[in-house]
Amino acid sequence: MKNIIEIECPTEILLGLHLDVEQFSKLIKKEIAFTLFKEGKISSGMGAKWLNLPRIHFLLKAMEEGNAILLDESEDDYLREISLL
Repeated sequence: MKNIIEIECPTEILLGLHLDVEQFSKLIKKEIAFTLFKEGKISSGMGAKWLNLPRIHFLLKAMEEGNAILLDESEDDYLREISLL
């Protein structure tokens, strides 16, 4: 089941970004997916599925474009990672 959400957007924003409605829609979807992932509200798998990307591509794009951090360099992350060795 698909849910469609409408967002009101002034034409000036589209013109200023040099995007058409479809491009803007894809940009918003991507940015929201990265932000929700970064905030821990959705998993990388869910974000990848939503954007129709392989999970590894989603993770790479989330880090490169969305400034997501996969490990926060805490002691807990460090201990979890070395336990996998």
